[in-house]
Parts: sequence; C-alpha cells; structure tokens
Amino acid sequence: MPSIREKNRFSVSLHYTPTGPHARVFYTVLRAGHVIAGREHHISRERYPGHELILCLGGIGHALTRGRETPVRAGELLWIDCSKPHEYRADERDPWEVFWLRMEGPGLDRICKMLSAGPMPLGLPAKPAADCFRRIFAAMAQSSPEALAAIHAEAAQLIALCFRARTHGSDDSPLPQNLPALLRKPLEQMRRSFERPWRVAELAAMAGMSPSHFIRTFRTALGTSPIDWLRRERINQAKRRLVETDDSMKEIARLVGYSDQFFFSKDFKQMTSLTPTDYRKREKGLK
Repeated sequence: MPSIREKNRFSVSLHYTPTGPHARVFYTVLRAGHVIAGREHHISRERYPGHELILCLGGIGHALTRGRETPVRAGELLWIDCSKPHEYRADERDPWEVFWLRMEGPGLDRICKMLSAGPMPLGLPAKPAADCFRRIFAAMAQSSPEALAAIHAEAAQLIALCFRARTHGSDDSPLPQNLPALLRKPLEQMRRSFERPWRVAELAAMAGMSPSHFIRTFRTALGTSPIDWLRRERINQAKRRLVETDDSMKEIARLVGYSDQFFFSKDFKQMTSLTPTDYRKREKGLK
C-alpha cells in the first residue's frame, strides 16, 4: 500500500447552473468542493469561464505561471482568473487538501486585478475562510430561493478576507500576513507617520531596494503604488477627523499631510466623490 495518495478523493462535489438574471446580479458559484488530492492532481488550461478560489487546508500545492512555480501552503488562498492560461498541481511528496470554488459575477475581473491576485497566494485567517466555504457548500446543497443570496453574501465575505490580507484598514491593524519582510519597515513608518512628506527614494532605501524595484514589489504585495497607498491612508485619517472633531478644513489638511488645503479637497473628492465639507455634513447628519 503506497504511503502517499495516488488518486484524488472528493469528499464534497457540488454543481450549480444559474439563470440569466441571477448571474447579472449575484456572485454565483458554478462548482465547489472539498478535495483530498493525490499525486495525480494537476490542472492545466489555456482558458476557462470564471474565477477559481482554492484554499489550502493542508499539504502543499504549486501554482505555475509563465514558467515560475509558487508553493501554496495551509492557510493560503490561490485566486485564479481562468480566462488566462493557468496551471496548478499537488506536491508529489505532500499533496494538498483544498476547499475550492469556481464563481462568476459582476466585477470579478476588476477585483482580481485590484488584489494583484495570481501566482502569489494570499494568506488568510484559516477558520473564517474555511467557514465561508462551508457555508457556501451548505447553501449550494439547498434548493430554497434564499440560497442564491446566501452564496453571494458568503462569496463577498471571502473577497473581503482577501482584501484584508492584502491591505489594512486602520492605523492599529496588523500588517498583511504575507507582506515581504523588506516592505515591513517602510510600510510601518508610513502608517505611523502618514503626515510626513515621504518620497519613494526614501522608502526604497529603507527596504534596501532601488525605487523601481520597490514600487513593483509594493504593488505586487498590496495592489497599489506606495504613494497611492499613502494618499488613501491620509484620506482615511481625514475622514475620522471630519467626523470626530470640529477642526477646520485647513487644520485637518495640515494634520494629515497636505500643505495646501486646495489639493487636500481635490484629493478627497477624487477618492470619495464628496468634498470634505459635504462628507462631514453627511456623516454627521447635518443639512
């Protein structure tokens, strides 16, 4: 009897065919399952409909992109845009066990791009991610009218976990789990001193990289450029001050790192579609 599984074992295998109206509104999961892979587990396609999300529960998998092989370990999620050539397989010595699903829905191509998803797996909190998959499996097994909405909600939660893994939403949030070690110091410094006039060359020097290499590495890890990340962090801090204080626009602009109130207002409106004044009124319920 071989010590390593040769064949795949599907403990859950579910299929769903959405109607046209549902597919235009909801995230719809076309196939999903729980696979305890054997050595033979190997998928290679030029293209296929939808996006595949593969959560590694144990063992090791490998994603292959343009000749590069990236390992996928327990607690990591592989997001694959199936419209592009893709290939993945189980490790021959330690085949992975996975929850997986293939879904379609509005905006998924854009979401995948925003996450910079591809050969770099996302490190997710294991239990919440696995629970999302389990609830999707349970909803797919039902025939009730609310099942579609339940699947959509759980898929959205899974996407939210992916964004949380890529970025952080507040100044006391932990850094992303899979953040390259060289990016930790510059990102932590920007997070703590967002009001400083940081320059890419200065941040790159902290990471021991050239500016161009730093920008590429930062974008791959966080889905945005260093300067755009800093702008958004400043706008998040400005939102808090607009709601929680009565400080003037000029003072808030200064405190979050803008030397010019005009450019602060311009940036704020570009990112929120509202002026700072309108945002304050709306959030405080003022007329």
